[in-house]
Amino acid sequence: MANYKLIIFISAILIAQWANIFAQQAGNTNAIYSGLAWYDQNGKVVSAHGANIVMKNGKFYLFGEVHSDTSNAFAGFNCYSSKDLYNWKFESMALPVQKNGKLGPNRVGERVKVMKNPSSGDFVMFMHVDTLGYKDQFVGYATAKKITGPYQFKGPLLFNGKPIKKWDMGTFQDHDGTGYLLTHGGMIHQLSTDYKSIIAETNPTIATGFESPTLFRKNDTYYFIGSHLTSWEKNDNYYFTAKSLSGPWTARGLLAPKDKLTWNSQSTFVLKIEGTKDTTFMFMGDRWSFPKQHSAATYVWQPITFTGDSISIPQYLNAWTVNLNTGAANTIRLNHKILLPNNKQISYSGNWKSSTIDSIPIIRSNDPKAFLSFKFNGKQIGLYAYLLPDNGYAKVEILNNKGEVVVKNIIDLYSKSPMSQLAFLSPILNKSEYQLIVTVTGERPNWSDKRKTLYGSTGNNITIAKLIIL
Repeated sequence: MANYKLIIFISAILIAQWANIFAQQAGNTNAIYSGLAWYDQNGKVVSAHGANIVMKNGKFYLFGEVHSDTSNAFAGFNCYSSKDLYNWKFESMALPVQKNGKLGPNRVGERVKVMKNPSSGDFVMFMHVDTLGYKDQFVGYATAKKITGPYQFKGPLLFNGKPIKKWDMGTFQDHDGTGYLLTHGGMIHQLSTDYKSIIAETNPTIATGFESPTLFRKNDTYYFIGSHLTSWEKNDNYYFTAKSLSGPWTARGLLAPKDKLTWNSQSTFVLKIEGTKDTTFMFMGDRWSFPKQHSAATYVWQPITFTGDSISIPQYLNAWTVNLNTGAANTIRLNHKILLPNNKQISYSGNWKSSTIDSIPIIRSNDPKAFLSFKFNGKQIGLYAYLLPDNGYAKVEILNNKGEVVVKNIIDLYSKSPMSQLAFLSPILNKSEYQLIVTVTGERPNWSDKRKTLYGSTGNNITIAKLIIL
């Protein structure tokens, strides 16, 4: 009995230490923050890219790709839930890596989408399946009785007895419950009543160079968003409209201002949030960060603006809220203390250079031994950076008053299109004394595609604009 009590005591200590390491106060995130790491109830970074959201019984269920920093191999599909779209609870790995076969080790599984089938009540999951070299592409599917899974992989989705040999894909469920598969090029296929096969080609290819297909409907107009073919690099996403899924489709131009690269993201899904007074359509995009897709890739979720039947994301909102009762979206201002880079309370080690960009004071370094340090008393700290073409990765750590690391992140400060933005915001911590350390890693997002075209950053700089304390 004594040993049993000792085990319980030690377990309690370990649990307390774990809670201290991730001292996030769950349920206190008050907005949707784009371009930042998000944390689940366990303090772990939310890993759910190429995602979609399904609503069930007053909850939002987010499905997305699990990633690592070492390989693009399939690592599973995660499921999270939320009551407010701000705070996410890890529910399950809805579909793990299979022991062997098409979704086994060293295979690719991407752009997962889930829909509830209205006739059977089953949940059907769709995904792009491939080899690591992208030479065995097809659309696969899996099914589950519960929304959180486990999902059973069934193999390829068939049309006239043959797989759909496409890579980038998405799904759309119309008002009458009919399901559709979307593939690159703008092709639309109608799913069978049970969503487990394809019965018709509803629309042929719209345009070449059209990937990340994302479709939604407002009233009697369909909107089809796509992305150019630039590998993991962001680009100016564009859209088409039609009154029927079979077309004709009309090219309408860019979704965000030219050269803003869709605010550094690629479309994956649009969520309709309908309330008593308004309806918000939320653009969901991925900010990929190859090779550190687990540590540094983030999400860009923004409300879409409608002008007649035209749509746009005219400005980038660091933080915004949506009232789930009324359906209205609102921007918020962070109530915080600002520290500019030249503040004497910030300590610098290594080689740093001060200057200005667009009248904004900044400090930057590419010295792999360089870091900044700042001690503060509070619950939350953030970092604004200037994202630039020659920036790389920064390591961000927060230490408690015992010198223990309570938060650790890698953040990506690269952007082909320069922009100043909130690049890091810590979880809400227990109010205490902490130390922030930001370090140059000497690494950068940089890669080539199948054609050996080079993409990504040209340097390892980190560029800091200001710190904020909340």
